[in-house]
Amino acid sequence: MAQADAEDVVRLSGVRKTYELGGTVEALAGVSLSLPNGSYTAVMGPSGSGKSTLLNLVGGLDTPTDGRVVVGGQDLSTATEAERAAIRGSRVGFVFQTFNLMPRLTAVENVAMPLVFDGWDRSRRRERARELLADVGLGDRLDHKPTELSGGQRQRVAIARALAPDPELILADEPTGNVDTETGERIMRLLGELHADGNTILLVTHERRIAERAERIVHVRDGVVERTEAVTD
Repeated sequence: MAQADAEDVVRLSGVRKTYELGGTVEALAGVSLSLPNGSYTAVMGPSGSGKSTLLNLVGGLDTPTDGRVVVGGQDLSTATEAERAAIRGSRVGFVFQTFNLMPRLTAVENVAMPLVFDGWDRSRRRERARELLADVGLGDRLDHKPTELSGGQRQRVAIARALAPDPELILADEPTGNVDTETGERIMRLLGELHADGNTILLVTHERRIAERAERIVHVRDGVVERTEAVTD
């Protein structure tokens, strides 16, 4: 595996991604981007700009047509599916707009789920899950299933699940998209606290007010990076 800069958790170099959808569609057209360790980056752009494709490539959910995607020192561009799965399971935490919780599992079981693949025994998994749910303010909802939780509570369960394997990188795809404004503010404060604790965060959003919570904003359009903007207080 190729090695990235020691200070970069993520490095994209000349990344292109095309799909065959009744013709060739170019989702990314030569993107180069790096995420320093401990940074907080927001990616903004209109629908179809390529921001979600970028997130999927960084998370190892997809592979580039051309170029290199290096995460935690490993080149995902040439990695096998098993190698990408290992990175997803241990180095990357995902927070999805649609929560992606298992409906038949309780909050504590959902949070503990990633640790099954890391070989943690049942008691350690549950202890870790209980601690994380307490950290996100859900210590009294351990045995509740997703249908018994509000949208904001479900998103906090999803954040706790993302943190379970202690990942190097947290990927958040429109994390406030399915919650009300007040709950969204609470979720963004939580992400801010995670960043203050040293976590590297890559956030995708189409809302300026959300993007401004990051340290910098990467603006994408038509599959390319238009500009990078530093966020000032």
